[in-house]
Amino acid sequence: MTSEKWKQILGNILDNFEVEEHEEEHIDEMGGIDLEYVIFKSPLGRVKLEYEEKPVVLDKKTTYSHRAGSETSVEYVYSETEKSQRMKAYKWDEAGDEWEEMNAGGFS
Repeated sequence: MTSEKWKQILGNILDNFEVEEHEEEHIDEMGGIDLEYVIFKSPLGRVKLEYEEKPVVLDKKTTYSHRAGSETSVEYVYSETEKSQRMKAYKWDEAGDEWEEMNAGGFS
């Protein structure tokens, strides 16, 4: 999923469906994550699409000591230029009163 494709999908949703909620959020942790989601009414019922864009992990450094009781820490090195993107789709479950993730295989 690319950023351009997400903007195209989001535009179609905003034009063609009744949107209940649409928000964007930036989280500074893990190299900076951009989250955006939209909740709308579709022929399937209430649907929630989430789009996440975050930096690619370039390296993982583990710091530890062989002494008993010492701490282990993990430090991640994130790319400043490369980003990974993904989209998740959820359908509202009336019986369970919660969001259920939709299987991508059901769209083909």
